[in-house]
Amino acid sequence: MSEFQIVAPKDIEKESFRIIGEELARLGKTLPADQEPVTKRVIHTTADFSFADTLEFSPDAVNIGREVIKQGPTIVTDTQMALSGINKKRLAQWGGTVRCFMSDPDVAEEAQARHVTRAAVSMERAAKIEGPVIYAIGNAPTALIELHEQIGRGEAHPAFLIGVPVGFVNVVEAKEEILACCEKYGVPCIVARGRKGGSNVAAALCNAL
Repeated sequence: MSEFQIVAPKDIEKESFRIIGEELARLGKTLPADQEPVTKRVIHTTADFSFADTLEFSPDAVNIGREVIKQGPTIVTDTQMALSGINKKRLAQWGGTVRCFMSDPDVAEEAQARHVTRAAVSMERAAKIEGPVIYAIGNAPTALIELHEQIGRGEAHPAFLIGVPVGFVNVVEAKEEILACCEKYGVPCIVARGRKGGSNVAAALCNAL
């Protein structure tokens, strides 16, 4: 019979992060000081230590992201799951809000009429939001593809971008494309290279910032 650790409920998260730190050390992983708490939050959410290698941060991304949050941004997600996972109460302290257009009936109707994805239409809606916008994409690579095109045309101006869709079709390619785009146009970002990611990762990154 297995022996279970006796940990007080209030100490479970603290113990989890202690274990994460030990495991990273055992793996020989040393993270930059500013990125460490953000990466650990993603590992805590997923129990997947590969994110220590695959999370790509643009220069000074963590500090920039925190400053953007203090400006009371709109965080636009591509799933209701990510929207649900973002700490809206904390965000509201700075006047920020979270939006997801994916389930809006008019978005679905327009996407069907134009033979495009709801994610693409949602990114078009997001580009019209006034004030700083953080894009937190955890599911749809087509959202990143559309964003890449909008940024190139000067139609979208993300204050910060989180690109962590999960999957197999166009996911890796879309992430590499948006990374190059962010570098070219000076968009601060955090991107999870490879196939892994997800709405939970997008929400975890927002909460970590």
